[in-house]
Amino acid sequence: MRSEPAGSDHVDAIVDQWAEERPELPTDALALAARILRLQRFLDDRVDASLVSSGLNRGEMNVLATLRRSGPPYELTPTALYQGLLLSSGAMTNRIDHLEERGYVRRTPDHDDRRKIRVALSTAGRELIDTAMEQHVADLEEHLGFLAADEHEQLTRLLRRVLIEFERDHGVADG
Repeated sequence: MRSEPAGSDHVDAIVDQWAEERPELPTDALALAARILRLQRFLDDRVDASLVSSGLNRGEMNVLATLRRSGPPYELTPTALYQGLLLSSGAMTNRIDHLEERGYVRRTPDHDDRRKIRVALSTAGRELIDTAMEQHVADLEEHLGFLAADEHEQLTRLLRRVLIEFERDHGVADG
């Protein structure tokens, strides 16, 4: 377990600079958003590093993980995939194309409407995402393990509250 870090972070320096230049400017929300954005960059780097051995990038991992956690038969429509991952249909098509070329997914006719397609996780794709997720989760546990259980729970609860508001504002369904 790591100890509480001493000192300040990069965002503190930004807030201090704004306080010097514009003391009347409220910076609490700015500081919160800046910390979330900086943390996302660090997390992206960690995810990228944990994916090197799998040969996947974050976008491909997200598609495979979405299919895997959907449960048997591990297939979804392209629309469900791009809406769930907050992507454009073109970006999703590109990801599906690359994953299909590598044998990790396949396009199949929809069970109810043969004019539509579904994207199905292949056996190779399932094996790959299972291994990649084990590595990813272990890596996150290692890098976030400095939080005590109650801190983890509190941070999760607060971030959930913020995300629910943003999703509501953007018309994104929960789940």
